[in-house]
Amino acid sequence: MNVALADQWRLLDLQAFDSRIDQLAHRRRTLPETATIAELNARRDQVRDLLVAAETEDSDIGREQVKAEADVDQVRQRAERDQKRLDAGQVSSPKELESLQHEIASLAKRQGDLEDTVLEIMERRESAQARIAELTAERDQIASDLASTTAALAAATTEIDAETATLTGERATLAGGLAGEMVTLYEKVRAGSDGVGAAALRRGRCEGCHMELSTTDLNRLRATPDDEVVRCEECRRILIRVADSGL
Repeated sequence: MNVALADQWRLLDLQAFDSRIDQLAHRRRTLPETATIAELNARRDQVRDLLVAAETEDSDIGREQVKAEADVDQVRQRAERDQKRLDAGQVSSPKELESLQHEIASLAKRQGDLEDTVLEIMERRESAQARIAELTAERDQIASDLASTTAALAAATTEIDAETATLTGERATLAGGLAGEMVTLYEKVRAGSDGVGAAALRRGRCEGCHMELSTTDLNRLRATPDDEVVRCEECRRILIRVADSGL
């Protein structure tokens, strides 16, 4: 394939466009905001589940507290009735009096035990509600962080896309002015060579694979017409002979 050397040099400009476009694509894929959003979403789901569990626990403890307080009231009312009977002198039999006094004492102990249970339940409920408040605050913070990070991602993506669109347009203009056969070869080589289809020969070294050419290869290139498109024997990329090629 024969292409004017000046047009071969312009192939390096095309490569520069493609390398920059590839860099932008990589940057877009690896924006830190993307990973941050994934982490925030995962934590949001965890917090949501923990909050449901905490609210369920609080509800269960609340029902337990209502029952325990009802038990206390029931024992208290019974003790008050017994005490009124005792204070009113309604019990005349010594045996019945002893039994009533024993029941009042038993009810007092039972009431004390139940009140201790209520206090223990209240402490557990206070802990559950504190956990709910903590998780609610974290949920709200995550929502705020997600909003700001999503906005930052959108801004960064828009900036990258705008630059990519500009470069793509300029690249198309440049490629349209080059020999179609050379561009086709370049695209084919680039697809199989990590995105680099053309590389400069500078001071006897291929800048594509960074290998120094042998004396034999250099002599062969010296004897090759300038307008002949050549390729690196090592990496097979199109080799562009620039001013300081070393030939």
